[in-house]
Amino acid sequence: MRVSFISIFPDQLRSYCGFGVISKAQQVGALELSFIDPRDYTHDLHRSVDDAPYGGGPGMLMKCEPIVEAIEANDVARPVVLLTPGGERLSQSKIRELASLEGFTLLCGRYEGVDARVEELVVDMRISLGDYVLAGGELAALCVLEAVSRLLPEVLGNENSPAQDSFEDGLLEYAQYTRPAEFRGMRVPGVLLGGNHQEIERWRRRSSLLRTASWRPDLLKREVLSEEDVQFLAENGYSVEVDLIPSTSED
Repeated sequence: MRVSFISIFPDQLRSYCGFGVISKAQQVGALELSFIDPRDYTHDLHRSVDDAPYGGGPGMLMKCEPIVEAIEANDVARPVVLLTPGGERLSQSKIRELASLEGFTLLCGRYEGVDARVEELVVDMRISLGDYVLAGGELAALCVLEAVSRLLPEVLGNENSPAQDSFEDGLLEYAQYTRPAEFRGMRVPGVLLGGNHQEIERWRRRSSLLRTASWRPDLLKREVLSEEDVQFLAENGYSVEVDLIPSTSED
């Protein structure tokens, strides 16, 4: 996969990408990165990448020429993804979509955003981390790349790990425990200490259901649940209106 950053802070991005799963993805040959600074595509003595917005208003706006020329001069991978509060909220399904591509480019805005002509000329996709504003798109871009890197071949030690993450099946991940079996009077659930894998999977499903119902009930509205799931939630004080998975039992 080929990924490019368009940012006025390439060194900071390069530094972060030298650690963790992003670094591992590069080491195993699953990821190739490039860092492109729009300042290298300016035409004035001060290498200006921003200017005051027409019509007035607070702050400065990133100019269109340096960004567009940076993208065109480097033949970057498409789609070009603009990190912006006005974009589609990032989700695991969007991460899977990006991970299936041969590459993409992360465009990091700054100041009050980018000239609207940038979006018309080169932007293919807009992504937001949520309904809040950061000083720039760099942190959001790193979040996207790290989430994508985890899904690339040979990056994680356990190939099954991504499939068990939160949101992969529409629910939050189940509670997990490690040694010691008891800490300050709090014991690991007994079912996890046994070897009955069917019971363990049943416990994990129910743990996911309870966590989701308690912390992110909005996800349950989108999740297709079995009759057993709905009954279990009802027994624990949660009532949800969902489309049930058809029963496979024969009459």
